[in-house]
Amino acid sequence: MLLRTVSQAIQKLGLQGRTVVVAVSGGVDSVCLLTLLHELAEEYSLKLLIGHVNHGLRGAESEADQAAVQALGQALGMPVVSVCVDPKQERQQRSSRDRPTLQEAARRVRYRALESIAEEHAAHHIATAHNADDQAETVLLRLLRGTGPDGLAGIPEASPDGRIVRPLLRASRVEIEQFARQRHLSWREDRSNQDTDYARNRLRLNWIPGLAKEFNPQLLRAIGNLAEAQRRDSEWINARVAQETAARFEFEHGWLSIDSKDWDALPEALARRVARAALDLCGTGRLVSRVHLERMLDFLNSARPGTAIELPGDLKLYRERSGYRLGPVPASTAPLAAC
Repeated sequence: MLLRTVSQAIQKLGLQGRTVVVAVSGGVDSVCLLTLLHELAEEYSLKLLIGHVNHGLRGAESEADQAAVQALGQALGMPVVSVCVDPKQERQQRSSRDRPTLQEAARRVRYRALESIAEEHAAHHIATAHNADDQAETVLLRLLRGTGPDGLAGIPEASPDGRIVRPLLRASRVEIEQFARQRHLSWREDRSNQDTDYARNRLRLNWIPGLAKEFNPQLLRAIGNLAEAQRRDSEWINARVAQETAARFEFEHGWLSIDSKDWDALPEALARRVARAALDLCGTGRLVSRVHLERMLDFLNSARPGTAIELPGDLKLYRERSGYRLGPVPASTAPLAAC
């Protein structure tokens, strides 16, 4: 069953004949993904290599994880590239408002390291072992903390550029663990996954099993279907947003100019997304709350020339005769010039 799931994912994601970095932490999910791709490699002409990122957060256990992945690669006759990173550096020299959590920092440096491995070895894709349980946890956490429609789209099967792929996204953790036991696979257990100080772990260990038992035994599938449907809708909507921003946005001397022609004719949902896109481009999307966005929309709809409002990230939005001007854009957002 799991072999068929991954086989279908390989075809859907267009991995045939490609070089793929398989991200392997040493846990059961990634060990199963590697095993499955290895078994299907000849059929789909896959060239595989293992990428392991050592975050150094668990001392001797992190070193043991790396050694286990090296041994696994040797047993399978596959090359292994291990990279050591320090997520704590990602959190240094940042304001408390802009400082990522340790988990967020670890995720950022992990993907950068995997991207570096892929570039060094001319790999087309990076495969990660996210599964249906991860999807359910992500969607539910976002819902509980407050999210918009895009947040319900959860984890995509592939990144927008197709670089990151997730062949196990429709497989449950139960299926993965059953496969591992049937194949007598060895894997490492991360004790931090049992630490209920983390909200995701509380959700995984305490809440999701109860919801599945009391309300819907097919909870994972239901949430996965919701995420996929919302993602398809978001892709369509985002194409419309991209069309609108291309027509309205222009960067000039560190400022983002916004054409206000027929702004009041935009549907509210589209206007909201265009406003959010402006803030994201200026590097402040993470700092913006619903209140800030509502204030910005009110201003875009009714401001008089010569007035202005302040927004997070030391931005100001000015109303001019010809439209609006948002900025100044921080120098750290250098890629804006290419937009």
